Amino acid sequence: MDDILRFALLGLGLGALYALTAHGIVLVYRGSGVLNFAHGAIGMAGAYVQWELAVNHGVPYWPAVAGGVLGSTVLGVLTHLLVIRPLRRASSLARLVGTLAVFIVLTAVAVKRYGDSVQLVPAKLPSGLVEIAGATVSEDRIWLLGIAVAVTAALHTLYKRTLFGLGTTAVAENQGAAASLGWSADLIAAANWGLGSALAGLTGILIVPVIGLSVTGLTTLLLSALAAALVGRFSSFPVTLAGGLVIGVVQSELTRFGSDVTGLAASVPFLVIALMLVARGRALPLRGTFLERLPALGTGRVRPVPLALAVVAGLLLIGLSSPLWADAITNTLVLSLIILSIIVVTGYAGQVSLAAYALAGTGAFIAGHAAADWGWPFELALLAGVLGTVPIGLLFALPAVRTRGVNLAIITLGLGTTLETMVFQNTDLSTTPGSDGIAVGKQTLFGIDISGVDHPQRYAAVVLVMFVAATLVVANVRRSRTGRRLIAVRANERAAAALGIDVRAAKLYAFGLSAAIAALAGVLTGFRSTSVVFADFASFESITALGLAVIGGVGFLVGPLFAATFAAGTVGARFGDLVLPGLSEWMPLIGGIILVLTLVGNQDGIGREVGKQAAAAERRLHSKRGPKHADAAQDAAAAAAGTGTAEGTAEGDESAAPDVRPAAPSQASHRAPGLPLRVRDLTVRYGGVVAVDGLSFDIEPGRVVGLIGPNGAGKTSAIDAVTGFTRAASGSVRLGDRDVTRLPVHRRAGAGLSRSFQSLELFEDMSVLDNLYAACDRPGPWTYLKDLVRPGSRPLPAHVLVAVREFGLESALDRPVGDLSYGERRLLAIARAVATSPSVLLLDEPAAGLSDDESRELAHLVRRLAEDWGMGVLLVEHDVDMVMSVCDEVVVLDFGRRICVGTPEEVRGDPAVRAAYLGDLAPEEVAP
Repeated sequence: MDDILRFALLGLGLGALYALTAHGIVLVYRGSGVLNFAHGAIGMAGAYVQWELAVNHGVPYWPAVAGGVLGSTVLGVLTHLLVIRPLRRASSLARLVGTLAVFIVLTAVAVKRYGDSVQLVPAKLPSGLVEIAGATVSEDRIWLLGIAVAVTAALHTLYKRTLFGLGTTAVAENQGAAASLGWSADLIAAANWGLGSALAGLTGILIVPVIGLSVTGLTTLLLSALAAALVGRFSSFPVTLAGGLVIGVVQSELTRFGSDVTGLAASVPFLVIALMLVARGRALPLRGTFLERLPALGTGRVRPVPLALAVVAGLLLIGLSSPLWADAITNTLVLSLIILSIIVVTGYAGQVSLAAYALAGTGAFIAGHAAADWGWPFELALLAGVLGTVPIGLLFALPAVRTRGVNLAIITLGLGTTLETMVFQNTDLSTTPGSDGIAVGKQTLFGIDISGVDHPQRYAAVVLVMFVAATLVVANVRRSRTGRRLIAVRANERAAAALGIDVRAAKLYAFGLSAAIAALAGVLTGFRSTSVVFADFASFESITALGLAVIGGVGFLVGPLFAATFAAGTVGARFGDLVLPGLSEWMPLIGGIILVLTLVGNQDGIGREVGKQAAAAERRLHSKRGPKHADAAQDAAAAAAGTGTAEGTAEGDESAAPDVRPAAPSQASHRAPGLPLRVRDLTVRYGGVVAVDGLSFDIEPGRVVGLIGPNGAGKTSAIDAVTGFTRAASGSVRLGDRDVTRLPVHRRAGAGLSRSFQSLELFEDMSVLDNLYAACDRPGPWTYLKDLVRPGSRPLPAHVLVAVREFGLESALDRPVGDLSYGERRLLAIARAVATSPSVLLLDEPAAGLSDDESRELAHLVRRLAEDWGMGVLLVEHDVDMVMSVCDEVVVLDFGRRICVGTPEEVRGDPAVRAAYLGDLAPEEVAP
């Protein structure tokens, strides 16, 4: 019993430090809306500044502490001013990677100066022994708890009772409104960055007597602090303190009583993170702007001849290289595979995963045991490692079903770290007797000796071939129906689901394919020697890999080769040593600085710039040699960039565009008869507010039903409920004879319910054509596998071609959505919904923002959708003239209740409608 209490008290001290670190993360988040992954590194920097001042310069302890805290404060403010502020209109991915870039730079500087060994630092807090309830504990743990409680109380008071705290809350809620009241968002953010970073420095200084002073030890405190901050919902300082204390106590008790399970205590933060994120199932409310954009994408187009020539040249270069250069080429290609796996899951599917190295290590672990324990040859062990890692990748993907963005980054980093501590660092699992890893011996491939020890050139050649094969697979996916679905999910999950795309399946597919590629890299890394050593698969290296992916261009297949050269041990490092001896030691720092510059100057990375340069070269060659050489120049440019366009984006690439020839006679009247929609007793409640109250209506094929009412009447809530976008609904929804009430959104869309959105929600980084293809593609059960080797392409269906003509989009098919006028975007939103071939089409304010002429033309198109296409249409619209002229029947809502239903003439004359809705309009608008 005494041991339980003693270790609980010890855990309170450690948990207090977790809470202090978490408070700093919460401050930065509240002040700027950025989750600071560099927080631990900033604290580490402060601790080293204090140690440097005290040990090397003889500064007394407390002035040295002040110096360390000041150093962290300055680093925090500079991070905001130089990195985060320039990225305020960038994508959330760019802002996240901005903090990762600071992490990379700070850790690279610290490792270069201090190494990664642990320095023992004496405690300066009182360290005598005290007895509490019969348990003896060090006095410094009580002091740490007291400091944490005092800081928590001070922060709670500061942010609840002062103008600064109120200003921070105002900026967090609404920057525009806060600015109108005189609050500067930049000033508030800089102040919170400084204060939060000061806490990071103080925590680092206080914790080093407990865990020792080292780069790795301090930076990995991040997970424990994030777990505590999540408990407090990134807002409550007292709850964050409680979360940190509980984590510390549980870790301490498991250290004492759970020591038989390797890494169990270290896994507590991850378990807390998983519980908080998955149980809540909501993303953090990160701040962004309407100008925010995603990184650009390449097309994945491949030119066989230039590619074959490049591979032959690479093999010749490897054959002529020395063993040292062959090793550098192998390192470059293996790291390129890691980055390629990130392109799939982050570039294409938009899921921010920090698990690449954990999955690579998993592949090496499985393959290593297959070779060492079961005597499998290299070919089978490699296959086992790749395929065996896919289920682990799917396990990593499960949180992506309920979380996204930085939440997903947190949980994948935590899961990867847990895998590292419990499996890779468990000597019972990751070593064989007499070896420092899993002994796999020297390798042969189909009887040919390819040992990386004896024949590094042969091994490098094998790695090159496998890298090219993996890149071709990813290129195929990019050009396929599967790829369009991944990119649709990346762009807008709501819109993707509304088109019948299974968002969950798309995410699982991306994680599974990414895991397979990462596992391939892991096996090739581990088997290059005679033992698979798991020090090569540190989980936090995934942060560096994501940063490198952004440098190369996270959406471009040419990016991995360029980005990998900025890492230590690669071809870039070898060239650096030739130019300036010793430069390779600085490669991590150089890579971090280049990442910062890339984010600030060109978020699309090197891949985009290569595409531009290739396009310029193509144009020059074309102008000099004439039209007959244009195709050859275009091929060379595309091969160089790894993309299908000069810009490296999917838009405007006619050669890569799918076939748009009609597949059948383009007569919409040939369409199968639609199904009626029956809605009964539909009720939507948000907390205590009833948005829709017992609404019932029918929509028959070929008829248009209007749904009108004042703002807040529940019109959009009704559409959301019918199409499955709200869980707060009750009642029944039937399409034909099928009850779709409990079906998810994508299955309702597949059954024949399609909708448009008031805010359009188009796929902005896709062309008009690809928006339409995303809607009309219906992949079969084997499509996900077939697209790996042969991208599926088919003509646009006849009804989609008719819709393109009806909505006047023929000349815009190859244009990016961002180039369309507002009216064209409105038409595309409806045409895309029509492309799903629905039985019932629900239009949410389709005429919003259109001119009178455009509204009349749209009304004509809506009428034709019903009469010529046989669709049932539900029209929600504030333009009363349009509703009355188009609809066969009108339903009027007021405060969520149906107050009238009938023909337009009947609705015009209804007294209740005039009183509740039409009475506010001009007489000529309601006159029969």
